[in-house]
Amino acid sequence: MTKLYIKYFFVISFLCVANKVSAQTYFQDSIIISKIYNEALTKGKSYGMLQYLCNNIGHRLSGSNTAQIAVNWTQTSMSKMGFDQVYLQEVMVPRWIRGEKETAFIEEKGIVNQVSICALGGSVGTGGGGIKAEMIEVKSFEELKARNVDSVRGRIVFFNSAMDASELNPFDAYSKAVYQRVNGAIEAAKLGAIGVIVRSMNVSIDDYPHTGSVRYSPTVNRIPAAAISTLDAEFLAKRLKNNPCLKFQFRLSCDTLPDVKSYNVVAEIKGYEVPEEIILVGGHLDSWDLGTGAHDDGAGCVQSMEALRLFKALGIRPKRTVRAVLFMNEENGLRGGLEYARQAKLLNEKHIAAIESDAGGFTPRGFGIDADAATITKIEAWKELLAPYGLSEIGKGHGGADISPLKEQNTALLGLSPDPQRYFDFHHSALDRFEGVNKRELELGAASMAAMLYLLSTYGL
Repeated sequence: MTKLYIKYFFVISFLCVANKVSAQTYFQDSIIISKIYNEALTKGKSYGMLQYLCNNIGHRLSGSNTAQIAVNWTQTSMSKMGFDQVYLQEVMVPRWIRGEKETAFIEEKGIVNQVSICALGGSVGTGGGGIKAEMIEVKSFEELKARNVDSVRGRIVFFNSAMDASELNPFDAYSKAVYQRVNGAIEAAKLGAIGVIVRSMNVSIDDYPHTGSVRYSPTVNRIPAAAISTLDAEFLAKRLKNNPCLKFQFRLSCDTLPDVKSYNVVAEIKGYEVPEEIILVGGHLDSWDLGTGAHDDGAGCVQSMEALRLFKALGIRPKRTVRAVLFMNEENGLRGGLEYARQAKLLNEKHIAAIESDAGGFTPRGFGIDADAATITKIEAWKELLAPYGLSEIGKGHGGADISPLKEQNTALLGLSPDPQRYFDFHHSALDRFEGVNKRELELGAASMAAMLYLLSTYGL
């Protein structure tokens, strides 16, 4: 046997063995993933947990009594699941209250029409008498800045830039329109406006106003800010076109109180081989107060709890530590995510990956990945295992707000990507209730997170 022949013989033998091992590993992984989905769809607990969270506890506005009740309940629930460790992580959070229900009216030529509004989170109040003034409509900051200062001073600015319905992914439309809600009060106040009304962030035309955070600047006067339903935004725009001198009146009773103590809720199963490497799954426990935070983000919380429960139910021992984190205060401060990352850095913890579910409890389509090219390529290689379960959209994308502070620690960030088409019908509105979540879709999302958690904990990055 020649040396060259011997060399080729060993190369071919090695490749055969490697292919056999690869095929065997693929088969084993596919069996485990199949069991994960079967358990979630036939014996899953996520839907029941979401029902309790939404219907028995209710909305969980940061710093509220109900937020604390949710902290206690989720801690107790996960303690009963038998995880290796369940604990609370203290964090100071803002305390904003909505107060009495908002009111708003359009007054022209002696005729008064009531319209649907809601205060934006963090807004200052109007005072008991409310605000009544003429209004100007703009569809961008550029249009506002082009106005004569005298035409803005003493008036209410109406930001009426609609989410672009032609965008196939509504999240893209949202990202292009939400600036007016977030920073509109600052830009309007710079020109002397006394209030802001913002078209709700919603593609659909309905009568439900959508809240969300508003920002203020320490160097600019704080003015009251509210969202108007898309239906009434259309109506208001028509009335302004016919009568630019009409009066708009609204009253907000909201207020900001001193920060209060709250908590992230953390549970983990220790890895048996590389316990110092951590893979996180999470969602945010707080919600806005108009609905009960079912899609945003009760769904992500119970899916994260369920992902770890599936490991316990199926006897899956993770090689690396898997951790579920229910973050507090994503909606109006991100304090929970920031504090978690700070503590992780202080404790010198090594988070190799973090998965967040914060896009609703709809049918999962894949995962967005915020990481370097090599990491994305490695995760994309698992698509063949996950595609049979509808997870074909795996690639470069967005991770999530709560886990974003971990990025500076070189953590790969993954965001569960459900079908996005209906999300903004519910987002930040009174419609975001338990009844709007489909049981099977929610369970598929929980199984998808558990499957990705299994692969990451088994192979690492």
